[in-house]
Amino acid sequence: MDHHGLRDRTIVVTGAATGMGRAEATELAARGGHVWIADVAEEAGRALARTLTDDGGRATFFHLDVTDPSAWADLRDALTDGPGVVHGLVNNAGVSHRYGIVDTADEDWHRVLDINLSGVFYGMKYLAPLLKGADTASVVNVSSIAGMTGYFAAAYAASKWGVRGISKTGALEFAPWGVRVNSLHPGLVDTPLLWSGAPEFVDESLRSVPAGRVGAPGEITDAVLFLLSDASRYVTGTELVVDGGMTSGGLYHRLLSGLGEQDTSRG
Repeated sequence: MDHHGLRDRTIVVTGAATGMGRAEATELAARGGHVWIADVAEEAGRALARTLTDDGGRATFFHLDVTDPSAWADLRDALTDGPGVVHGLVNNAGVSHRYGIVDTADEDWHRVLDINLSGVFYGMKYLAPLLKGADTASVVNVSSIAGMTGYFAAAYAASKWGVRGISKTGALEFAPWGVRVNSLHPGLVDTPLLWSGAPEFVDESLRSVPAGRVGAPGEITDAVLFLLSDASRYVTGTELVVDGGMTSGGLYHRLLSGLGEQDTSRG
């Protein structure tokens, strides 16, 4: 039984070839949705679409550079010629960049903002007519806990705070059409993006997670399914944080952990 009511709905997932996007696309197809896998990673994206189709689901790959407005226009046209409506858009594509203001190169600033923030803007802008045409529709913009608190990575934090802000704008603008817009804020999730830097970053970050572990992609998928489904039909313009308690304790939790370690060492 499909408890989320997503069967036969058309849902676009960006960055769906790997990581959280892949987990989301896989589960959506398993629940009877028609998933459009939108990604620049053509080989991986096409392979995933074939796998999901072979498993009895419906999946279509579309080569999409989220930073290119013309590519979004092409996707809009393909969807218009195909299903004609879009019931769900998951703006999941993103990159990480762990440098502060002084150490961030100008080109990296633009690259991160283009992918993480402009990609979300273009998705909402170009697919708006198709979302409006659906009986019910939902946009899930994947931000981060870096969009909930102060964060050391300049471009990444700016982009994720921007996603949070534009989601609220979208919630206001799209509400008359019956389209909901929310931002999702994952914490540390076990994906290639998390491990793209030094392992010490993860080890140190885990000290601030009360749950004591990184999240699984499937746990983020559960939140995405909720926001896409009619179960969240009165939820719009809000932030859903899925982080094992990381932002609830913040620095205070680290201080307590550190004090506990000192007390143990004094044994």
